[in-house]
Amino acid sequence: MPELPEVETVRRGLEPAMVGRTFTHVEARRPDLRFPLPERMAERLQGRTLEHLGRRSKYLIARVSGGDVLIMHLGMSGRFTISQARLGSDMRPGRFMHEMGGDAKHDHVVFEMSAAGAGGKRRDTAAGCAVASRVVYNDPRRFGFMVMVSEAEFEAHALIRDLGPEPLGNALTPAYLAGRAMGRKADLKSFLMDQRNIAGLGNIYVAEALFRAGLSPNRCASCLADSKGRPTARAQRLVPAIRQVLEDAIAAGGSSLRDFRAADGALGYFQHRFLVYGRTGEACARPGCQGIVRRSIHGGRSTFHCSSCQR
Repeated sequence: MPELPEVETVRRGLEPAMVGRTFTHVEARRPDLRFPLPERMAERLQGRTLEHLGRRSKYLIARVSGGDVLIMHLGMSGRFTISQARLGSDMRPGRFMHEMGGDAKHDHVVFEMSAAGAGGKRRDTAAGCAVASRVVYNDPRRFGFMVMVSEAEFEAHALIRDLGPEPLGNALTPAYLAGRAMGRKADLKSFLMDQRNIAGLGNIYVAEALFRAGLSPNRCASCLADSKGRPTARAQRLVPAIRQVLEDAIAAGGSSLRDFRAADGALGYFQHRFLVYGRTGEACARPGCQGIVRRSIHGGRSTFHCSSCQR
């Protein structure tokens, strides 16, 4: 399932094709995905402008003129394809490494977006013409979903209200982690995977961040706080490790993505930089360490770590 860097990569790919543009036509080709699609979604979106496309945890957050917010989740196999009118080109912002198929029978939602921008038109410098976009949501497994709420209801919505701070924001500090972890009996892996503690982290990046911080996923989360609730050296190491691995993954276009291209045309393959994830039995990548990467199970999920240097 895509984690924060993958969703951020998709967001950045969709932004120029959707933000500042009007929904000229919306087509819902089935009544539901994982959950029922928003009631009268097409009617509520058509003729309105997508003013801002953000991300909260692993959700895409589309703010629409008139005060509605469309919350979108990619699930296991969801993806967007952007087709640009007059150019005949398709682009998938964040195509998954494990191909799930692009069969049109799984094209469940279609957003037709106007050409927009300065003076009401977005110009494509290569083609020299106004460019409209057709954004198609394809999802073979239908584990993704779309939910529409009013701006006033957004922060209190069940999907949003209990989320912890964004790991790349200023709210994630060693002191915050210590406060959340003090007295907790859960292991570090489970603690970091809990979206109520930190939003957006998943199996891949928890494993990689713990390795960079030199912390065992089996260690009790309370190790992040001392007896007075102050952050320990472990908490001081963990916060920058989380930030750095996420920033590196975003810069590379995510790790579960196959052929996303950055603005300069470079391909993103962060999965080739994994230090522990999926490397069972391989030598530890930390210089000077003679350990071997081990695989264990936490909460039904595979965990990878070096038992020699992660303490």
